[in-house]
Amino acid sequence: MTMAIWLTENSKIIVQGITGSEGMKHGRRMLAAGAKVVGGVNARKAGQKVDFDGTEVTVYGTVAEAMSATGADVSVVFVPPKFTKDAVVEAVDAGIPLCVVITEGIPVHDTAYFWAYAESKGNTTRIIGPNCPGIASPAASNAGIIPADITAPGRIGLVSKSGTLTYQMMYELRDIGFSTCVGIGGDPVIGTTHIDALKAFQDDPGTDAIVMIGEIGGDAEERAAAYIEQHVTKPVVGYVAGFTAPEGKTMGHAGAIVSGSAGTAQAKKEALEKVGVRVGKTPSETARLMREVMKNL
Repeated sequence: MTMAIWLTENSKIIVQGITGSEGMKHGRRMLAAGAKVVGGVNARKAGQKVDFDGTEVTVYGTVAEAMSATGADVSVVFVPPKFTKDAVVEAVDAGIPLCVVITEGIPVHDTAYFWAYAESKGNTTRIIGPNCPGIASPAASNAGIIPADITAPGRIGLVSKSGTLTYQMMYELRDIGFSTCVGIGGDPVIGTTHIDALKAFQDDPGTDAIVMIGEIGGDAEERAAAYIEQHVTKPVVGYVAGFTAPEGKTMGHAGAIVSGSAGTAQAKKEALEKVGVRVGKTPSETARLMREVMKNL
């Protein structure tokens, strides 16, 4: 059996905002991918049923009710930005182990609030995101918007700030396959970091090597490099998006802004290479480096 981190074939998923267009669309996709979607949450539509191509899913009034009725241990949040803070706080109050926040455009103040709130409750709820594609353990489960049919199960772990680069790496290495792919999002404040994923992959017996995708801005990749040097014995291959980005300009993600030499792709590449991480100049070169690693394991 292929191992995985945080999301397995036994994970039971509820969707907060299941009756909205995104919740409906991706709830259907997750079910089609084999994920166990066991319920939804919408206080105004509690008691209704949602029909996903013959699979009926009950809508509950609160996360706590949904967990009590279904045994859910994962929530995926498809709620508009202005309601997301309350949705995550509700999930944390219910004590759900994993909360995957897909919504983008959440004010940083709100994210900082629910991140701190989860911490104040003892971090019993792991938050992934916001503004992320979610988490997928190929052939086991899928929580979020990551396409389910672009890769296969295998023994590479993937953690990425970028959604589209997550998909590209999954596709380029589809013949080798992945244990779990985690899209952590590129906002300035996020719940789960590169380091959290590196630790989990290091501890996972089903993961042999790790691909880490970063991007310009902030110092998350430098901190990850320091962590790798101290704690990670498995081979890590990296890619940093934004080698050609102009200084001082925010690029795509809210957190991707470079000031001086801090936060540049080159600085991050050097920090990673210094601790033995092989860094590709393009996603395709990164995939090629990972092929070499897997061949030699």
